Amino acid sequence: MANLVAILATTHHPFYYRTSRLPAEEAPPFAAAWVRKVEAYRETLTRARPDVLVMVGSDHFHQLWLDNMPQFLVGKAPFYDANYYNEEREFGLPKLLLKGHEELSAYILREGIDRDFDLAFSNELRVDHSITCPIFTVRPQNDLPIVPIYTNIFAPPLPRPERFVRLGRTIRELVDAWPSDLRVAVIGTGHLSLELGGPRQFGAHGPDPEFDAKAVEWIANGDLEGCLSEVTLDSLHAPGNATHGFMDFMLMMGLADGRKADYADNLDLFHTMEAYFTWYPNGVGA
Repeated sequence: MANLVAILATTHHPFYYRTSRLPAEEAPPFAAAWVRKVEAYRETLTRARPDVLVMVGSDHFHQLWLDNMPQFLVGKAPFYDANYYNEEREFGLPKLLLKGHEELSAYILREGIDRDFDLAFSNELRVDHSITCPIFTVRPQNDLPIVPIYTNIFAPPLPRPERFVRLGRTIRELVDAWPSDLRVAVIGTGHLSLELGGPRQFGAHGPDPEFDAKAVEWIANGDLEGCLSEVTLDSLHAPGNATHGFMDFMLMMGLADGRKADYADNLDLFHTMEAYFTWYPNGVGA
């Protein structure tokens, strides 16, 4: 059976790539601390020595739109073009070509459907910064095949938080049962409190520091019960208009089976709280 060697849950801030490449005299005051934290986080994946990455993210209305939005989608292409023109223009993100792992994609799709998830699929998926930002931060050499899984966090009606948690648990079951000798890492990216285009965007902190503090504590401690007791589709409107991306963190908590994180860190970064968590299901280096 496959070896699930690491589970990573992180934010996907699109300005990191450009910020990390600025000369010291042009960099904002938080840049050095941000780079240090990301480089330390990168090591949590490196030491796990994965062969393939399952990557959970969400399309930012690039390829998927309000007229055709699957709740959960598995990419099953041999290669994935990555990043869109507006991401190049606004964030300085380069175009990428990511290699797919068609065998694992087909397996997750088939077995996931048999476990009561009506998963959509795409043979021509083009991924955006929810997938590429963790490549830039934790695997910048871009040398591993991926299986992208997209969730709907933007287009109502959304799946409920409990459904995200259940999908996480299902992905864990599928990876554990995959008849392969490969080492698999799962990387999921989402948001804590976040405001996009609204009056609380680009403040001194994230739009809801109290929610962010709770969220970090829930994830770090693996407190699924406490999280599910407070988080609903309706409640997620209050911390910021894009905070439903937190449900991708909940998916990763489900995948980690409610365990306390082996690594937890965060950075209060003007308009967001950046957060970094890693679990080693079978122990570090197993």
